[in-house]
Amino acid sequence: VQLQASGGGLVQAGGSLELSCTVSERTVRIAGLGWFRQGLGKEREFVATISLSTDSTYYADSVRGRFTISRDNAQTTVYLRTSSLKPEDTAVYYCAATRSMNPYRTGRYKLRGEYDYWGQGTQVTVSS
Repeated sequence: VQLQASGGGLVQAGGSLELSCTVSERTVRIAGLGWFRQGLGKEREFVATISLSTDSTYYADSVRGRFTISRDNAQTTVYLRTSSLKPEDTAVYYCAATRSMNPYRTGRYKLRGEYDYWGQGTQVTVSS
């Protein structure tokens, strides 16, 4: 499974960006797709995830109401629409995929270890 993230860039505070992550070489069933981010000198943190079987979405408190995760009908691309961006949203954004429904059943979807595949990341920089 290969994940390719794109759409990052430089934006002013209050602006918006849409990130995309394309899933290819899909040799196993994918149960969910998500986004994490890592700021300079910080730990990688959960941003949002979507269950591909139920379309349920989950967000970090810091982005709820400002970011929206969605996927295309073919389940080959996951999007992260960001708005009202803040300088503290500056980070490398990574997409990730999980083969299991367990993260959603157990509430562990915020944990990096619950995801099996990772993309290379795309930089989002928000200027003040």
